[in-house]
Amino acid sequence: MGRNTLIALSSLALAGGSGFFASQAISGATQAPTKTVTLDVGSGTGATGPQGPAGPPGPRGATGPAGSPGAESCPSGYAFGAVVFNTPGGHTTIATCIAD
Repeated sequence: MGRNTLIALSSLALAGGSGFFASQAISGATQAPTKTVTLDVGSGTGATGPQGPAGPPGPRGATGPAGSPGAESCPSGYAFGAVVFNTPGGHTTIATCIAD
């Protein structure tokens, strides 16, 4: 194996390793949910009604203030938690901010 090949392989290994460490640093520590809400969705055995007509588009709203950084930063009056959907096809869990 030539010197240039060894340098290229070493560079590739170092770049991959630094990418992994950067992704771990950016993701940060995860916060455990402080509460869990479970929703039981019915079996869906009833007939589905016809879809209604689309409504007109509403006026554009004002731009809101910038949010706080971080996926696990909840505004005051909310707590980070898990919402569990029990459906006939299985369970689905999402992490979100839940009103206190």
